[in-house]
Amino acid sequence: MKISTLTLAGIAAAVLLAGSAAYGQQAEQLRTIGVSGQGEVRAEPDRATVTLGVESRKPKLEDARAAVAKTVDGVLKLTRDLKIDPKLVRSTRVNVQPEYNWNASNASERTLIGYYVSRQVEVELHDLEKLGQLLERSTDLGVNQLGDPRLDSSKRQDLVREALAKAVVDARQNAEVIAKAAGAKLGTARTINANTEYSQPPVPMVRAMAMEAKAAGGAPYQSGEMTFNATVNVQYDLIPQ
Repeated sequence: MKISTLTLAGIAAAVLLAGSAAYGQQAEQLRTIGVSGQGEVRAEPDRATVTLGVESRKPKLEDARAAVAKTVDGVLKLTRDLKIDPKLVRSTRVNVQPEYNWNASNASERTLIGYYVSRQVEVELHDLEKLGQLLERSTDLGVNQLGDPRLDSSKRQDLVREALAKAVVDARQNAEVIAKAAGAKLGTARTINANTEYSQPPVPMVRAMAMEAKAAGGAPYQSGEMTFNATVNVQYDLIPQ
């Protein structure tokens, strides 16, 4: 069966027209708009993690170990007195380091002068009203290395999600304003990328906190607010009017 040249030309033209239409449809679908959105949620922390460290330097190892052990035992008893769940109290192993005096004229000669012993107790507080008492009384017991409290919230995940939801709403509103100004309508979201972070309120120096708590008779610690931030980048379909 023979196919004329005219017929072949017609088929080729039809294929080209179909391809052009498909390309036009694809170009229409690929009209998008990219925007960002911000969300913020504030909340008071209800938890804190405190690291209480003890260091001792003595000429004799047993004396240094005994001094550290006495303070740590006192801190562990203090947590029981404050009715802190033992599961929320962790103590590290004893760290022991010999200390030497090196001969300035002969680097290979050294003289043992004593021992450095340290240990830490980490306490997770679920009642911030006890923070001032814990800091005050632990320093009285001999704790000489205090880390800044790490504040947190038991509702952290819910707060992060709330910030994300606000960021998505903000992005949608931004996109609608731009689309309207461009004489178009906003379609559905194609892609969404999200990032979250949180910051705790400024924490005063823990030594100052302990002194203030002592002066106020173990007054509760005022924590301030934590801030949860979310950022989203969204790509929407843009539909011409």
